[in-house]
Amino acid sequence: MYKAITRNIRVSVTSQFLEKVSRPEINRYFWSYTVFIENSGPLTIQLLSRYWHITNALGVIQEIRGAGVVGEKPTIESGSSYSYSSACPLETPSGIMVGKYKVISNSGELFDVNIPAFSLDSPEGPRTLN
Repeated sequence: MYKAITRNIRVSVTSQFLEKVSRPEINRYFWSYTVFIENSGPLTIQLLSRYWHITNALGVIQEIRGAGVVGEKPTIESGSSYSYSSACPLETPSGIMVGKYKVISNSGELFDVNIPAFSLDSPEGPRTLN
């Protein structure tokens, strides 16, 4: 599990290679990932947007920006958590993802919450250590 903490907000990520839907013969590899966001800070936050920086094994970078996560803009109260799962396709058998969330606190402050870098590894490629 990969972890990052920003202002008492812990973001943990696990990833899993999806062998059944991947098609190595045509360079299509898929991973699922689950993100767990735990708010140990004193303020309630709402997740407004996400940013992903995805690098495949050839160094090709893809940037993704969007509102919320999986169609939601969750509110996470102090002492509570939120989790979701999503997926990522690549044209190479490995890669890495890192990102950040834009959140707003109940006091009106906007700030970024870091998402830790995590590896996307398949049995087809070398293992990457972060």
